[in-house]
Amino acid sequence: MSAVTTSPAPAGQPERTRPLGRLAALARAELALLVRSKGVMFAALFVPFALPFSVAQTVDDETLKGTGLTLGLVLLPGAIGFSLLFAVYSSLVTIYATRRDELVLKRLRTGELRDNEILAGTAVPSIIIGLVQSAVLIVAVTALLDIGAPKAPHLAVLGILIGIVLMVVLAALTSALSRTAESAQVMAMPVLLVLMLGSGMVVPLEVFPDSLASVCERLPLTGAMALIRGGWTGELSGGDILTAAVTSLAWIALSLFAVRRWFRWEPRR
Repeated sequence: MSAVTTSPAPAGQPERTRPLGRLAALARAELALLVRSKGVMFAALFVPFALPFSVAQTVDDETLKGTGLTLGLVLLPGAIGFSLLFAVYSSLVTIYATRRDELVLKRLRTGELRDNEILAGTAVPSIIIGLVQSAVLIVAVTALLDIGAPKAPHLAVLGILIGIVLMVVLAALTSALSRTAESAQVMAMPVLLVLMLGSGMVVPLEVFPDSLASVCERLPLTGAMALIRGGWTGELSGGDILTAAVTSLAWIALSLFAVRRWFRWEPRR
């Protein structure tokens, strides 16, 4: 692990590293491990680019009739959503569970790193991949479908940031509820399917029946997707923005509580 910045310590005691230095060192070490995992890298780097364009074949002008949305305004937020799900959530579920099974997390706790620093530092490479992918997808989809610049860019940025935080804590929670790294991948599949189909990524909620749409509006990722789409349409009211943000933050708070309570740092015996 790379050298980190240290802070002065009383005479006779070893110097202690600063939190930012510890976090950066762990992130660099995790990035090196992530690059060696071909399966995780493939899912994180290539799946988010391929899926949105295949999903685009299921959405046409007739489906979107009466919603006020275009194919671009459906595809772009959906592409970003796929990046959040696969580059951040899916990869981190595997990473957290694998590091736990290999006793890496347990060994890290014996040093200066605090629990939240371990979870955050491990997530940094996946977060960076998700952010870079989102930027590339925005440029590519905007150019291909001539969407134009976002009318409320602050909402798009807020939606992406909320979505990333949510995916990190959901990944930690999913891995905590799994016995092994293999079962963590299986447990993540229903979550991926529900969030893909019910958060407005594949088909906008506007075309759902009202009763089904009201249920889907309460799903974890729906608020972030609404903010991202609202960033381009500029049509979200103050009440809609507040509802989307509060719903997402509530899921984050609930997931953080569950992670603090049930996250396991070593395998079950």
